Amino acid sequence: MADETNSGQQKDTEPGFQNPVAGFGVTFKAMFKKRLTEQYPEQPKTTAPRFHGRHQLNRHPDGLEKCIGCELCAWACPADAIYVEGADNTEEERYSPGERYGRVYQINYARCILCGLCIEACPTRALTMTNEFELADSSRANLIYTKEQLLSGLDEGMVDSPHSIFPGTDEQDYYRGLVTEAAPGTERQVAVSKGEKPSEDAEGVDV
Repeated sequence: MADETNSGQQKDTEPGFQNPVAGFGVTFKAMFKKRLTEQYPEQPKTTAPRFHGRHQLNRHPDGLEKCIGCELCAWACPADAIYVEGADNTEEERYSPGERYGRVYQINYARCILCGLCIEACPTRALTMTNEFELADSSRANLIYTKEQLLSGLDEGMVDSPHSIFPGTDEQDYYRGLVTEAAPGTERQVAVSKGEKPSEDAEGVDV
């Protein structure tokens, strides 16, 4: 019985002795490895293709905005970081092909966790995420990005919104990809909702 008791104690003590040795073994292996130092920010880090970075509001090929102001992205956000206000389009001031557009769009990056649930909820692919990750700032106010900061730039063949839709098309044609650029002669409308005023024509002089 005594021998069995002693053997049982040895089995209990052996793992307790081996664990620290195994742990130091990992340390000794790491001591002789080459140090990996990234020269950032002098050498920018390359992110993965599907990296979740700063958001972007996309446009249709003619320049109209894809956002329809449905607020589904705000509802899907677990951090309550997105604020959206929708408004109605008019023929005199049209920002998207549909009935509504996102008049106000804000993302608070002091709250955002870059989870990507917002882009999954977007029904029009208006909201996507870029590879930009340098979002640090010294002010909380600067971390609240507005629609003007998030909206993508204009490519060739686009006209800045607001402007009329491509003649002879409807909202569904935009989503089918039938509109590839702005119609010839398309001009930007006056953004009255942003405080712009129409230019007054010069009055004629009677002779």
